Amino acid sequence: MSRSCRNLAWWSLMFVLLVLAVRLGEAQAATQQQVGARPAEPRPTALVVEDRVALRAEPRDSARQHALLWQGDSVEIRGRRFDFLQVYDYRRERGGYVRADQLRLLNLQPEAAADLMAVVRFLEFSPGNEALGVAYAAAFLRAAPAKSIGAEAFSALGRFADRLAYRVSNARRSNDETLSAHLEVVAHYGVRIRSFERAGRMQLCYDGDAFRRVLALPASAEQQVDAALSLTRPECVDPDLTPLERHLHDDWRTQVLARVDETELPEHIRNRLRMRKAAVWASVAFQRSRRGEPTEEAAELARQSLVAVDLRALSERDRDEYEEAAVRVGASRWAADLGLPQKGGPQIVLQAGNEPGQTCVRLHGPAASDGKPGNLLTQRCTFATVWPQSARLSPANDILALAVQPLDGWRELWLFQESKDGWQIDVLPPEADTPDLGYIEFAGWVPRSRKILTAREFKQQGRWMKQYELRSLDSLQVEKHADDPSHLSIFYRNQDVAWKKQSLALR
Repeated sequence: MSRSCRNLAWWSLMFVLLVLAVRLGEAQAATQQQVGARPAEPRPTALVVEDRVALRAEPRDSARQHALLWQGDSVEIRGRRFDFLQVYDYRRERGGYVRADQLRLLNLQPEAAADLMAVVRFLEFSPGNEALGVAYAAAFLRAAPAKSIGAEAFSALGRFADRLAYRVSNARRSNDETLSAHLEVVAHYGVRIRSFERAGRMQLCYDGDAFRRVLALPASAEQQVDAALSLTRPECVDPDLTPLERHLHDDWRTQVLARVDETELPEHIRNRLRMRKAAVWASVAFQRSRRGEPTEEAAELARQSLVAVDLRALSERDRDEYEEAAVRVGASRWAADLGLPQKGGPQIVLQAGNEPGQTCVRLHGPAASDGKPGNLLTQRCTFATVWPQSARLSPANDILALAVQPLDGWRELWLFQESKDGWQIDVLPPEADTPDLGYIEFAGWVPRSRKILTAREFKQQGRWMKQYELRSLDSLQVEKHADDPSHLSIFYRNQDVAWKKQSLALR
């Protein structure tokens, strides 16, 4: 055979082999498509059910520790050796071994959703297990069909997050390792907890996403009121909001509370709703005063909500919130009182200051015959809300008391006094040490003396205090005080009639 013929035969053989290989590949692909290629099944997931669980390098208790795991942490199961499960923690990007009895396998199939929800219901009333509750609630939301998810799961999720934020805010040690770890665990599931600084301490608050979903879904009256009360907490209002943002936020809080139907609620739960409405409407009245809007309606709604609280059905745990609501309403009470025009004596005139939002309080002499204010005696400028209708003159026309409210729940008493050097202005705060919540107000003049009666409510060392006082106008110091007007005879005899009728301190 010639050389050319041999080359042709070799190339023919190679062509045949190539065709056979291609057809064999096509046949295998067709067979695989016909049978149906099964995707790799996801590895099982487990939850850590204890705190301070060691993730170790080897399946023995004496092995080196990679990390500490906490309740609610989610890990992927990759195998088992002896009494240990081989896991991988995606949050820390670490693998290792954990004792099997410290984990609970999760079944995330739709048929297991009811079992997951049963665990959520149990943990909902187990304080200290908030991080684990958030993890199980997240597992339920992942496993359950969309149509079967109602308000209950979101309500439980919100309660877990809200309770954890409360625990951290009120912890004795701000650097508690367990609580800090629980905050990191719930953040991994998308639960956002914000922090604010108030009165030198950190206040943590849940952002309320789950509770907003509760109000958007068909929910029971109890679930609605829990969501509304959580979303409208006064201590969780961002202190860095601008005046416009705070005004809009307070209006939104009134809308949230209005969505709750209180007819189906037990009386003690109605009390909580009414107390919150009173506090929120008092804030609205103050914010409206800052914008120059009418305040009477908001202040009256605050007063009506407070009066509607049934003290006989007020539980012991709610007593503190009732006192706070009363102080907030009391601080803004002049927003509902238009007062009577002042006649004779020095006159208070308000004038816009040089800076936006500033008000200058000017004290003028008695009005002339044409009604124009007299000569300027003294003035002081402030960014607070000044209630001119609160002005009260002493019988000798040489002292004037005026209510000034610089903050939402804080009202001061300004005293204008005539002396040999002219008129001077003194400011009396409700409390000198803890300027947070409180008010002080004029309660009467003591005839033929340089003394004044004042009433104030404030918080001292975690306790709400109420005092009726006799003060010296020379030193402004309290000479006598009592927690009940009837226990201080000079106060009881000389209290101002209008104050007695309008003040909430006598509730």
